[in-house]
Amino acid sequence: MEFFKIIDVDTNEMEIQSKINLSAINSFLSDMFVLEQTTENSAHIGSQWGEFTLKYERIKGGVRFYLVECPNALTWTITTGYPPEQNKIVFHLTINRTQKEQEFIDEINDFIADWERGIVDNF
Repeated sequence: MEFFKIIDVDTNEMEIQSKINLSAINSFLSDMFVLEQTTENSAHIGSQWGEFTLKYERIKGGVRFYLVECPNALTWTITTGYPPEQNKIVFHLTINRTQKEQEFIDEINDFIADWERGIVDNF
């Protein structure tokens, strides 16, 4: 499944990469928190779905995160400068399922809304 959220924030790749990283997660999210940062690009986190290894990468246009042990292969990117909205932040999240229970979809939408609040507050 695929989820998109366009966030009305004018920024650039460098600002996204400087502000959004593992050490800043607690400033952006209320439902996910770093328990221990193990490397520059990896942390042990707690979330509404349990504890996972969270990986972080700088990518063209912004950043990518993914939960290593997640059975849904939850991955999200925060980018700008490319379609569908070149002058705004594009939040894109995927899981490796074509269907999920509505409760899980609602949790994903809450997670995206939490990110949106954090991004608006920190940019």
